[in-house]
Amino acid sequence: MELNELKSRFFNVFKTETSKEVQLFFAPGRINLIGEHIDYNGGFVFPAAITFGTYAAVTPREDSKVVLYSENFAKEGVIECEVTDLARKTDEPWSVYVKGVIAVFMEAGYEMKQGFNAYIAGNIPSGAGLSSSASLEVLIGLILSDLNGFEIDGITNAKLGQKAENDYVGVNCGIMDQFAIAMGKKDQAIKLNTNDLSYAYADCDLQDYRILIMNTNKQRELADSKYNERRAECEAALALLQGTSNLNALCELTVAEFDRVSEVLVKENLYKRAKHAITENERVKLAIQALANRDLVAFGDLLDQSHLSLRDDYEVTGAELDTIVMLTRQQEGVLGARMTGAGFGGCAIALVHQDQLEAVKAAVAKGYVEKVGYEADFYVAAIGDGAKKLEVV
Repeated sequence: MELNELKSRFFNVFKTETSKEVQLFFAPGRINLIGEHIDYNGGFVFPAAITFGTYAAVTPREDSKVVLYSENFAKEGVIECEVTDLARKTDEPWSVYVKGVIAVFMEAGYEMKQGFNAYIAGNIPSGAGLSSSASLEVLIGLILSDLNGFEIDGITNAKLGQKAENDYVGVNCGIMDQFAIAMGKKDQAIKLNTNDLSYAYADCDLQDYRILIMNTNKQRELADSKYNERRAECEAALALLQGTSNLNALCELTVAEFDRVSEVLVKENLYKRAKHAITENERVKLAIQALANRDLVAFGDLLDQSHLSLRDDYEVTGAELDTIVMLTRQQEGVLGARMTGAGFGGCAIALVHQDQLEAVKAAVAKGYVEKVGYEADFYVAAIGDGAKKLEVV
């Protein structure tokens, strides 16, 4: 995004603030290469920040008002709130994420010294499963920290963003999205142990292959409710397994250990949810090793296995995601494909040879329209830096 243009759009909305210096901030979206729906089960995940993201042009205010405008939700117009009155309203629009972050910062003891005006603009497709909400949460945390002089590192910002989503928005998400967005590095993915938040960066050398993001354009109406339902099922499975093992999280079990104790999970849905979490955790470890060995064929096969597990055991894919993944796997130059994100729509990713990208996009686009009845969108992901303040030119 052209930063001077962003500043110009800010002044068009906040006409009385032209004398103030505009500060610019950015928080990316994220893709998760592998390790889906296990960040709340104590597993390893392997996400990366991407170069699509959410931008903000900001000026501080003299009063305690927070005044917001998003060009992505222009029909909502300018939204105002007071930092002294952050109660959630019925049918709160996108500003619910902003108010949630402010609320949890204040609950954590960070005193807001002033309000601010913010013009928000993002190029993450909304509802696509690339974490536009977590991007906004981390972005607001960064803005609050900068304007108020809070000494907050990326991990703390991520934790507060997750708390806002859990406690204020009401989505019982894990930490992965906010962590990847706050802590991302260019050309590197993050091996994150969600059990204790230990992490390491890994070079993401895909050689002649690229990550193709495929947006099904199926809006994820079920995603939040089913997300909470799946998490509750995992917690129920964990409670039963704790009667056989000293466990704090499902992903502390190996596949072999799970096979020995899984008979306590007499309900099929609990068995399948736990099976996905535990086998997916193993796939993450194998995938990271495959990348380190420069074995992209093995890496791609693990992407395929991940999707099948999400389809059959976790049951969070749906017709659109299954269709686009199936079509992609049939194309020459594709080593693997899987859904990413919460599921029930949103995006899939595929590992595609750079020379075949255009052919794959064309073939999958044609087949998807024929089977689903509407178009998909395609993006080639570059792995970029995490959230940061931008230099004003």
